Amino acid sequence: METTEASLDDLRARLAPVIAANAVFDGWSKEAVRTAARAAAIDEDVALYAFSGGPMAMIDAWIAGVDATMAEALPKEKLAAMKVRERISALVRFRLDAVRGKEEAVRSATAIMAMPQNAARALRISWRSADIMWRLAGDVATDWNHYSKRTILAGIYAAALAVFVDDKSEGKADTLAFLDRRIEGIMRFEKAKARILIPSEERFSMARFLGRLRYPAV
Repeated sequence: METTEASLDDLRARLAPVIAANAVFDGWSKEAVRTAARAAAIDEDVALYAFSGGPMAMIDAWIAGVDATMAEALPKEKLAAMKVRERISALVRFRLDAVRGKEEAVRSATAIMAMPQNAARALRISWRSADIMWRLAGDVATDWNHYSKRTILAGIYAAALAVFVDDKSEGKADTLAFLDRRIEGIMRFEKAKARILIPSEERFSMARFLGRLRYPAV
């Protein structure tokens, strides 16, 4: 197998979900890579080379796979008929369903991403997922709202995952209820922010109103 970067990317995409399944038992380790390689009939040395970046490379590839699967399953056209909050909820719920049964892998991945040496890359990964979700939800903001929306959504998703890994309720009902509350909160915030950011000439002004009563336009 020729190990070009493109072929390595394909290999990472192919092996990442299997590595994640093995990480439940073996952690994000070389052993998890070897086991995945054997299951996929891929040379173990080539697989280890593809993930020579260590646990963060494995986690990054896994999350990128979830991003891609989500985008394929929930394209803009499929979400268009929903309200914005329903779109965001559907996207986050899809991601939670995608990692159900792999709670230990999620827990371990979260701990690894929280390490100081991994903070910058973890931030980029979280931002990437949040950006994809907002784009699928139809967001076209290019001003500072573009950044605030993604930052807030990344925080909501991270918080939902933290609840998810310990949630023993039937069907992860507690996690879903938590998610609904957080999304409702972000929607209220967006509405309040929109009111605050209305151009000053469009806002109601008591002084301007009284002035017009006193000096009506001709």
